[in-house]
Amino acid sequence: CCTTRVCFGCTWAVEKRGMPDCAFCRTPRSEAIVSHLSKVQARVDAKDPEATNYLAELHYFGFEGLDKDLPRANELWRQAAELGSTEANYSLGNRYCAGEGVEMNAAKALQFYEVAACLGHVESRHNIGSIELTVGKCQRAVKHFMISAKMGFGPSLTMIERLFAAGVASEEQYAEAKKGYEDAQEEMASPERDEAYKIFVRDYEGYTREFVSPLRR
Repeated sequence: CCTTRVCFGCTWAVEKRGMPDCAFCRTPRSEAIVSHLSKVQARVDAKDPEATNYLAELHYFGFEGLDKDLPRANELWRQAAELGSTEANYSLGNRYCAGEGVEMNAAKALQFYEVAACLGHVESRHNIGSIELTVGKCQRAVKHFMISAKMGFGPSLTMIERLFAAGVASEEQYAEAKKGYEDAQEEMASPERDEAYKIFVRDYEGYTREFVSPLRR
């Protein structure tokens, strides 16, 4: 179907209403893995950035019956990034940061994180702050952590709190980040998201953040 990436809260809200189709385009799901993968591949062939990123994730984690294939995943992530996928840029940043399937290169990691951050990716913004902190650019790190904290990202608020305790961030910066974080959390809160988190969010072999992928169509 459309392969649009939606949050678990939206997916759960639709399922609670007895509509187990795509939460975005309402296309009926396919329970057959072969049918599901064929639909994903069709979207990849059509140069869909999110479908290409999704297929990369399937190869990386070995989901949907596919073998884990890091070279193929990295190849697909590059294609998806060139097509404008935010998540693909983030994933490539992670690969260069860890030296996974590529030579470790903090500068290249930063480039991919910056693209994703400019597209609104909160974890990429946080990771930029972490890299800046590592190379001693503390005030630049604080600015990045403040942005991601005010987007509702808890680890960034924790970093601001630690930097405040270390005398790097000011009391005003900490207060601003905390207020922004609380406002973002309140804005994003919903009973469906809380329920969905308990039901759907799992630790996929070390993949601790939400695997918010297009569901089977």
